[in-house]
This record gives sequence, C-alpha cells and structure tokens, in this order.
Amino acid sequence: MDIRELRETLAENIKRQRRIFRLTQEKLAEMADISSNMINDIEGCRTWVSDKTILKLAAALHVKVYQLLVPEANSDTDHAGIRKEVLLQLKKTIDTEFDEVLK
Repeated sequence: MDIRELRETLAENIKRQRRIFRLTQEKLAEMADISSNMINDIEGCRTWVSDKTILKLAAALHVKVYQLLVPEANSDTDHAGIRKEVLLQLKKTIDTEFDEVLK
C-alpha cells in the first residue's frame, strides 16, 4: 500500500463515518474543531492530516484512529493482507518517529 492508497482509505473511511452519523463536512469540522476546507481537502485526497487532526477526527466520529486508516472489510475482497501491511507500516512509522523524539 502506498501513501496515495492510504490517503484514499482515510478519505473513504471519513466519508463513510460522516454518512453513518448524517454529518455534513461543515458539521464534522465544527465537532472536530478544524476547518471545513480541511475536511474537504482530506476527503479529496489533497492533504494529509497531522497527528492532532486525526485524533480530533477519530473522536468526533466515535472511532479509534486505526479504524480511519484500515480499509473496510468487503465480502467480495480479502483485506486481511492489506490490513496487516497497513498496521506494519504504521508501526514502523510510529517506531521511527519515537526514535527521532528520543534523539
């Protein structure tokens, strides 16, 4: 999975959760204390999110952060391998960032 696929997954998961709660981009932005333009850019795969932003979005959407980054299971497709790859990449990124902080 490359960064483009991860952005697309994030965008789709945010859109899906918004629809579940029947939220507009503006209402989600208000709930997450970020701009509606930021929501639009994230859902349009035009920008990435900071750690603070993804935490705010997850809280506003009542999900855990990883749920925004992992592709949704589809009965027609086996996503187990993709999920494992995403989680391994996230772990590697977190470990690298943690090592940077310790330096």
